Amino acid sequence: MPQGRKNEKIRQYRKPLNINLGMFVFGIILVYVIICVLMYFLNNKHIEWYTVTNGSLSQDNLYTGIALFDETVMYSDYSGYVNYYAREGERLGFGQLVCTVDESGQLREILSEQNADNTALSQSDLSQLQMEISNFCAGFSPSRFRSVYDFKYEMEGTVLKLANVNVLENLSAINAATNGQTVGLCRTNQSGIVVYSIDGYEGRTADSITMEDLKQEGYEKKQLISNELVAAKDPIYKLSTSENWCLVIAVDRETAEQLNEEEVVKVRFLKNQYESWANVTILDKGDDGVFAKLDFTNSMVIFATDRFLEVELLTDVQNGLKVPLSSITNKEFFLVPKDFVTKGGNSGEYGVLRQVPDENGQLTTEFVASQIYEETDEDYYLDNYMLRVGDHLIKPDSDEEYTVSRSASLVGVYNINKGYADFKEIEILEQNDEYAIIRSNTTYGLSVYDHIVLDADTVNDNEMVFE
Repeated sequence: MPQGRKNEKIRQYRKPLNINLGMFVFGIILVYVIICVLMYFLNNKHIEWYTVTNGSLSQDNLYTGIALFDETVMYSDYSGYVNYYAREGERLGFGQLVCTVDESGQLREILSEQNADNTALSQSDLSQLQMEISNFCAGFSPSRFRSVYDFKYEMEGTVLKLANVNVLENLSAINAATNGQTVGLCRTNQSGIVVYSIDGYEGRTADSITMEDLKQEGYEKKQLISNELVAAKDPIYKLSTSENWCLVIAVDRETAEQLNEEEVVKVRFLKNQYESWANVTILDKGDDGVFAKLDFTNSMVIFATDRFLEVELLTDVQNGLKVPLSSITNKEFFLVPKDFVTKGGNSGEYGVLRQVPDENGQLTTEFVASQIYEETDEDYYLDNYMLRVGDHLIKPDSDEEYTVSRSASLVGVYNINKGYADFKEIEILEQNDEYAIIRSNTTYGLSVYDHIVLDADTVNDNEMVFE
């Protein structure tokens, strides 16, 4: 080795440790997510929850009833061709003309010659037709297609009245033109609503209505306005003469008892959403069924042409917090006099002073925190998680003792807002087959938007819950 050259050693350069903070944080999050996913799949119990909302129960208060009116069927004194001049559903006074019966048949020829079908409609006539068409369209249901034919005859009646109105003005000339042939005038003998159909229910009473009648099997409605030729003694129209009428519906016994207690009920007619109050009379026919007779003193003119009406009974509806029945359960609690419950501990929680022996066997007291779930005038409902039957409790600032022994159960649900099953007492106002309406704004109960366990049987008290 030549002199003057120093020994040199080659050392490997070590890079300084450079920790990427972002990657470190991402790694921690990734590990946490993996652990949560593993815990989710390893946990066999996945609790379903329900969000508490305000609401009410939808009750099946829809019925189809038979409308019974004070109806009088009027018959023709003549034979011949009939022409109507009053619109169906119109109120007529005493002595007003309803129709004419042309015994010779010449009246029809004269009407054709006068082009009665080209009668111009006034603005009020057009408005009336438009309103009737709009009401029919709004209430039409394919399940009641028969109403199409009723509507057809109603329109024909209106058009016939408008087309034949000129006949009244020229009736004397027409009688002269028919060479003395009779044109019979059919006038009302009392005031009422004119109806151009019969169905055999005229004169029926509520006591005679049966379940078979409500089924509408074999029901037939005969339209009189479609008859062009009538014989003497044939029905030509009928009059509904009183505003007092009734609707008969079939109800179950529970509903009958409720209606009988209320005596009056508000009714909504599905045909036009009209609402009215009715007096209720219960007709109990034993094995033949229970019926409710709803008596009205108004609105007859609206429904005079109807025999079967669909209605909704607007009974009292309870509003509150809506919870599923599957969430509701019962839990036992200890009853402890209020004087023995105090606040203590670092957090100021409610609890009791329990007497326990120390290491030397001497009696001492310890504070046992216990949540209050409900109260009466004398007692608190305390959780049985920390207390046991036979525990001796000490009254604060006193030597008075109380031995835990009494218990009672509460109805409630499990609230999981805090991540564990926390029992909350509820007061049920009303329920059906699926849901219950409970009182809101209670001291120890639920609030709107609380999360509760959907099936109370899937959790235990104070169990940790993974939503």
